[in-house]
Amino acid sequence: MKLAEALQERADLARRIDAMKSRLAHNALVQEGELPAEDPTALLEEFERDIASLEELLARINLTNCKTVVLGHTLTALLARRDALTVRIGGYRELIHEASATARRATRSEIKILSTVNVAELQKTADRLSKELRQLDNTIQQANWSTELL
Repeated sequence: MKLAEALQERADLARRIDAMKSRLAHNALVQEGELPAEDPTALLEEFERDIASLEELLARINLTNCKTVVLGHTLTALLARRDALTVRIGGYRELIHEASATARRATRSEIKILSTVNVAELQKTADRLSKELRQLDNTIQQANWSTELL
């Protein structure tokens, strides 16, 4: 199985587990004399099997990410870089948004609001980081589809 397939399976398991939690909650209580729509004991057993499968799959994905080297870095390091870039870009975008806001003045005597940063330069930096993120994400996706899960 390719790493990308394992990542898809992980997402499917996570969705199943979330749905199972909801189904368990809906069948935890019934009115006296009534039966639940689904057997909570059977649901709980299925929930436990899914959690065990997820745990095993996560361990294999993490092991694969740690042992797979792409462009001189492990996939784990590349994923950390991608996450850091995403946070960095978000910070730049928020700063750009705030610094770009213009305060309207009715008269010349009102207080003038000025940006404390160079928005154009920040935008260039955000664009450069976004391009780096796209390229990094492409590299990670390519590795995911070419790497066998350990």
